[in-house]
Amino acid sequence: MEINWIIIGIVAASVLGLVLYLVKQNQKDKQKVTEHFNANPTELSEEEELNNER
Repeated sequence: MEINWIIIGIVAASVLGLVLYLVKQNQKDKQKVTEHFNANPTELSEEEELNNER
């Protein structure tokens, strides 16, 4: 049985593309979260206030 290098190459390129996409998306999400928490650091959400009352 012969190794089909074309299929292996396509799969490897697809996996590499997916990894690059996920890294790029993660950087965008990280930036959004950082901006969110830096916007109003003293303002607590309702959930945090409820947890502090316990």
